[in-house]
Order: sequence, then C-alpha cells, then structure tokens
Amino acid sequence: MGYADVRLVDQPFDSAAEIAAFTAAHPSAGGVVSFTGQVRADDGAEAVEALELRHYGPLTLPAMEELAARVLDRWAIDGLLVLHRSGVMTLGDPIVLVAAASRHRREAFAAADFAMDHLKSESWFWKREKVGGRWRW
Repeated sequence: MGYADVRLVDQPFDSAAEIAAFTAAHPSAGGVVSFTGQVRADDGAEAVEALELRHYGPLTLPAMEELAARVLDRWAIDGLLVLHRSGVMTLGDPIVLVAAASRHRREAFAAADFAMDHLKSESWFWKREKVGGRWRW
C-alpha cells in the first residue's frame, strides 16, 4: 500500500517541481499521472483578475486526508499527492495539484481522477473572484 502526501498551503507552489519530487520519490512506479488546476482568465462572459479561496481549517485538511485514505484503500498505487492552495491567486497560478504513482497506468489514472473529482465536492472551500476591480462571491 502506498502513502499520501496531503498539503493545504497558503503560498504559491511550483507544480513542475512538485511533480518532479513526487516522481523521484516513486522510482518503482511505471507511471505518474498528474492534474494541475489553475486560475483561468474568465468565468464565462467576464474577465477574472484574481481569485481568493478561503477554507474552514478544522474541516478542510481532515477532509482532504480522509479522501486520500479512501483513494489509497481503493487503488493499488504507490503514492498520492494532493496539494491545494488557499488565499489570493492571480491568473495562471496553480490552485490544486493531484498526482498518483503506480506500477500500472490505469490505477494511476483512476486514482487521480477520483481524487480530483471528490476534492472539489468534499472539501470546505469558498471562492471569491475579482472582476472589474471588485470582489464578488
């Protein structure tokens, strides 16, 4: 059974460096699958200038850790990385990084996909966007 590295951070992170370190930590893995979510320039018709994510501390990290434990129980993976940002971010900044390492690609793809889908629905984040110089929820 693999292990999970689950982090909630309030500072920018370098997704390429995180993926490189994660990959290096799993030399017996046949593959590493990753997904990086980033701040996009528009939310439909309006240009987004910045994004702020707030969270409820007593619930957010424990929910992320519980999700990681479920992923490790369900798939034969060597490791899982779940890294989520909070605070104010600007265009192109990474928000979330999920990576899974396994001997076989299908396990890594399935684990990363499940973790990402459930991270968005089971963690305690509130999003505020800055559009036209004004913040809105």
